Amino acid sequence: MAAAVFVFDAYLIVKEPDSAAAFITQIGLPGHVAGVPLVMVLALCQLVGAIMLVFGFWTRFAALCFAAFCVATAVLVHHNFGSTSETIQAGKDMAIAGGFLFLFGSGPGRWSIDGRRGGL
Repeated sequence: MAAAVFVFDAYLIVKEPDSAAAFITQIGLPGHVAGVPLVMVLALCQLVGAIMLVFGFWTRFAALCFAAFCVATAVLVHHNFGSTSETIQAGKDMAIAGGFLFLFGSGPGRWSIDGRRGGL
């Protein structure tokens, strides 16, 4: 289910790249990385990472990356703790990060690609 959140986010970014780009530049992030729009890099990372989680390929690595992404989102995007909605969003991001850290610690299941290869 956690992977679905990131697939949907990637879809929204690809569907409305200008809106996503305006948002990330508004919060102070660069619009481009190595000549590529940052939003497209984010969408690709979210989609590839979600696929890795669904199939259990490099599960611990993907989980750790998503945990870091969620913490960074909470800190960089939802930092206005004077706003109730921002505080709630930051809390949700931290909770999702906690779930990914649990996945990092527990590792892949035996039906995953990693599980069939002897784990990672």
